[in-house]
Amino acid sequence: MKRLGPFVFERELVAPPGRVLAVSLAAVFLAFFSAGLVFWAYGVSPLLAYRTIFQETLLSPGGFAEAVRRAIPLLLAGVGLVLAFRSQFWNIGAEGQLLLGAVAASGVALFVPLPAVAKLPAMFAAGFLAGGLWAALPALLKLRLGVNDVLTTLMLNYVAVYLVGWLIHGPWRGRSAFGFAYSDRFPPEATLPLIPGTYVHWPTLLLALAAALLAWWGLERTVWGYRLRVVGDNPEAARYAHLPVSRVVASAALISGGLAGLAGVGEVAGVHGRLLDAYQISLGYGYTAIIVAWLARGNPLGAVLTALFMGLVFASGDVMKVALQMPFRVTDVFNGLILFFLISTERLLYYRVRYAPRKKGEG
Repeated sequence: MKRLGPFVFERELVAPPGRVLAVSLAAVFLAFFSAGLVFWAYGVSPLLAYRTIFQETLLSPGGFAEAVRRAIPLLLAGVGLVLAFRSQFWNIGAEGQLLLGAVAASGVALFVPLPAVAKLPAMFAAGFLAGGLWAALPALLKLRLGVNDVLTTLMLNYVAVYLVGWLIHGPWRGRSAFGFAYSDRFPPEATLPLIPGTYVHWPTLLLALAAALLAWWGLERTVWGYRLRVVGDNPEAARYAHLPVSRVVASAALISGGLAGLAGVGEVAGVHGRLLDAYQISLGYGYTAIIVAWLARGNPLGAVLTALFMGLVFASGDVMKVALQMPFRVTDVFNGLILFFLISTERLLYYRVRYAPRKKGEG
């Protein structure tokens, strides 16, 4: 128990859901307020900026569809990170895993002769496997050698970026590529159908929603989910109870990377139709998925709402660029502010504040 003036702060082991919601909303509000200062520094009224963003995203069919399109990779990667974080595998490598999924899917689309009906399923399977193995490597290093998983997953992101660059500038460079490097276009059977008038590739959207539902069911209703929760809450207790800790963490890492890999498949097969530069495939979706998972507070179904929210943030970048004449990368500032305030308010989750003024004569 700590005291600050007339207020007493009492430590609690479990954060009540109401307090989690209140603290998360407070963190988002502080991020909005701070972003308003950025708008003001650019000479744009914060009220005008937020009104324009609101009208051009939530109230515009085209703007909302773009937000949903951006939310698809965020949801897939975010659900995977929820599982990884619940097992205390600190996966900061969803960006690289997304890119590996895109590479594997592109390889299948361009070079593997398959019947038309089997092309897309094979691309998704290859993307899941590639992303999962890219995450399994740092998980293995952590479990066997005690290597820091934050560093290894983060560093592998850059390896993935350079791998994509080497492929599109080298062996996979398209025959029609001029100026910017990219691969040849995928054949029609290797591209995903879109909702008419939008870039929303609806099969991947359904896959992302199904992944969120299955992840929630797996966590709450299966033996594997129970083991993962125990390992995440107290690894030593899990070992004392003879739970297969290494197997649980490895499986969470594999699924986490695999879902990020599926996001990469959706981007190349549903949006671009070819393998492009890494920074064109992903606008930092893997890093933003960390915010999606953190805002969801360990709940895969909560990631549906937080992914849509961050998708709206990405869609607002287009609005700021066109309507407000501001750089698109202001969205990166906003993402950073959200993460900063989420981390800085984390300790408030586990303290109950009670008004208890000292009595007369009390020390």
